[in-house]
Amino acid sequence: MPEKIFLKHLKLVIFDVDGTLYDQKKLRNKMMVALLWYYFLRPWKFKELLIIYHFRKEREMKAGFEGPDLYNAQFDWCAEKLKYPVNTVKNVVNKWIFAFPNRYLKSCMYPDVKELFELLKENDILRAIYSDYDSDEKMKWMGLEADLLISSTDAEINALKPQPKALNYIIDKFKIEEKNSCLFIGDRPELDGICAKQAGIKFLLIDKETAKNNFYKKLSKAILDVN
Repeated sequence: MPEKIFLKHLKLVIFDVDGTLYDQKKLRNKMMVALLWYYFLRPWKFKELLIIYHFRKEREMKAGFEGPDLYNAQFDWCAEKLKYPVNTVKNVVNKWIFAFPNRYLKSCMYPDVKELFELLKENDILRAIYSDYDSDEKMKWMGLEADLLISSTDAEINALKPQPKALNYIIDKFKIEEKNSCLFIGDRPELDGICAKQAGIKFLLIDKETAKNNFYKKLSKAILDVN
């Protein structure tokens, strides 16, 4: 947990999403059941599972990538790997990665996340979201609000973590001059942690065990104690 002197001057908290606001393993277990049931009844579509796997795999392999039109490039990587039409890849990914999992998000959220978001708002501390994936719909399904939502595939960014471009963009957008008043919360030190370090801001690591052990409640209390 950050020291009290830091929390006293906190102006902005930036959150990662997947694995940070909700239990990603729990979500994946739910998705595995849904996928197996769906394709068990439609065995002629079974190869679509390769698209889901390789889409994520290619993105992981491109960590730190920066280039124009990243949104469409991510589909191209998978299509080229599997020799599938890009539209086929888009349709499968949009359904099974970007849309279908959202229905499970609320039941997978970590305890006290919503209360922390509300506390930050009450204390005039800005809340931003930065994820490698678009998070607009995810936030709606979780019932969370933020002052700014940024994705690596946004036209203004076009760069994957651990590139610090998005964090710097968020800080500049809010016109925050002192970076030591900013905090980034994420679950992957090799991506989120390095991203924060390169942007020159504080980083707070969260994992499944700490999240379930009143992590967000403790953070809320620490912030409340100094404000």
